[in-house]
Amino acid sequence: MVKKLVQEAAGRAVRMPAEERRELILQAATAVFSERGYAGSTTDQVARAAGISQPYVVRMFGTKENLFLEALDRALGKLQDNFRYVIADFDAGRLSEQAAALDPSGGASRQERLRPILGAAYADLIQDRGILLILMQSFLAGHEPVIGARAREGFLAIYRLLREEAGMDEDSAQDFLAHGMLMNTLISMRLPELYGQDATADELLECTLRTKLDVVLAASKRDGVRP
Repeated sequence: MVKKLVQEAAGRAVRMPAEERRELILQAATAVFSERGYAGSTTDQVARAAGISQPYVVRMFGTKENLFLEALDRALGKLQDNFRYVIADFDAGRLSEQAAALDPSGGASRQERLRPILGAAYADLIQDRGILLILMQSFLAGHEPVIGARAREGFLAIYRLLREEAGMDEDSAQDFLAHGMLMNTLISMRLPELYGQDATADELLECTLRTKLDVVLAASKRDGVRP
């Protein structure tokens, strides 16, 4: 993934608006941190992935810690925005066909009908693999005073969204988060790369990812080459 970003950045125009350049750096930071972790990453690696100079990265973001925090905030924001779009569309009736396919009887409660749709939306984020993996890296860096506090704050914000906006009860929200963490774990250790080679891996991937297995396998194939 990092190598791909370097190649893409090399083909971009040298001059671009500051906000576009900022987003480019955050994309590169997300890729680098998700692959190497906070401790194993440097601002120089991020700069090379973004195709710009390391002093420019430092001038824009300051420390590596600040860069990681902004990349984490970007990932959390995308995740929560995605969930809110789904909830709004569901409540407006724009996902009625999808809900009916999941529960043809129409007898399930709102949270029961909404939960698998949110799960599918979460799986779709694998197309930007770094979004999910930087969340995992933030949990691993939980011992860092500032990063740990931000990771805990973000995780609780997601839980509150599920409870208050999606209307899930405690057990349903807990189960949803547990399933999401399992998905993250399988992706972070690159288990999808074993699909078709190991029957046990196939079974675990299929029961975890269900209808989104093809999406994850495609993303895994695309990003499978390590930098």
